[in-house]
Amino acid sequence: MATSIQDIKNTYPLPVYYYRVTIAGEDAIAFSDVSGLKMGYQTITYRDGMSHRDGPKHMPGMATDTTLILSKGVVRKDSYFFKWISTVQLNTVEKRDLRVDLLDEAGEAVVSWTIADAFPHQLDAPEFDANSNSVAIESLSLMASSLKMDYPG
Repeated sequence: MATSIQDIKNTYPLPVYYYRVTIAGEDAIAFSDVSGLKMGYQTITYRDGMSHRDGPKHMPGMATDTTLILSKGVVRKDSYFFKWISTVQLNTVEKRDLRVDLLDEAGEAVVSWTIADAFPHQLDAPEFDANSNSVAIESLSLMASSLKMDYPG
């Protein structure tokens, strides 16, 4: 049981709504949703001469692909996603590094995810519905070379 303010601060989970995303070291960009921060490995199944008795052996293989999805509201004259995915059409894709920081109440990073060499591979326009008054949200799917976690401080 937590007995002091510092114990509570160190042992209670952080809320997921307070985060910061920076792309290519630029200023933070406001996103309504960030998903796909997953790390995993393919599984290799190996059968040897004793597999009939001991069963197959499983080992970790290559890292799985990192697919990140960034979503944000559509804003007038803000074509950041479109400009980035357009570099693919010109066959001059711009790979960028991203950083997602989960922040504490003071705005300090508690957990950071660093995504290396990300490039866009799909841009989703908002869903249009005349019966709704929701905000128009666009999403950009990114493929990346690697994903690393860091616990600063």
